[in-house]
Amino acid sequence: MSLTKFRAIAASSFALLLLPASARQAMAQDVATRYSSMAPIAQYLMADQAAEIALARSAAPEPISRRAEILVLGRHGYTTAVRGSNGFVCIVGRGWSYAADPDFWNPKVRVPICVNAPAARTYLVRIRKIADLALAGRSLDQVNAAMAAALARKQLAPMAPGAMAYMMSRQGYGGDVVPHLRSHLMFFFSDADPAMWGANLPGAPVSAVADPVEHVTEFFIATPRWSDGTENRSGPAAPSGGTAAPRHEHP
Repeated sequence: MSLTKFRAIAASSFALLLLPASARQAMAQDVATRYSSMAPIAQYLMADQAAEIALARSAAPEPISRRAEILVLGRHGYTTAVRGSNGFVCIVGRGWSYAADPDFWNPKVRVPICVNAPAARTYLVRIRKIADLALAGRSLDQVNAAMAAALARKQLAPMAPGAMAYMMSRQGYGGDVVPHLRSHLMFFFSDADPAMWGANLPGAPVSAVADPVEHVTEFFIATPRWSDGTENRSGPAAPSGGTAAPRHEHP
């Protein structure tokens, strides 16, 4: 498990989980080799700001996203492109915060997520810090070390009560390891026991990842429809992947 990246991949492919461990390791190694270093910053940015705004909004149903604040990624981090009025904030995540570790430097990753006000004050602060570090050229290990140090100094607040996020977009790309994410909701707690929701038990619709180093537990719940109202036929969500803010290696 990586230390510092809230891995928001709650929509892993069961096909990956069915592969032998050796095959999964070979795939991860191949991807890591492909993206072994940072690409030019321009490749991580979206030249069409309107397209980035639209992609960010696709994370949540329209009644939520049309009144949300929208952040877009620039050369020095996320900045506000659209002011909101309902407390929600939508962004398009990149590989350093929303992909498996081998895809850390993959410039193609585009993952829409829309967080509510409590998550914007806590969870999103960590995601923005990770983006700043990555854009400054920090490696995965360096990002993890910097985030761990910030947590040790109590520079990052615990998850606020009620923190949650929508990840219901049919669009976007999660990386070469887990290309397509399933429609789901995420709920963030500090040091919560997954058992309190019955998470990860056979037949339970709730999955969870608890990170004792990050002091954060993420709960994942699949949704039957995408944000545009169409049916989600890909099955229940199950966590997988690599780091965020921290970065969680999902089982």
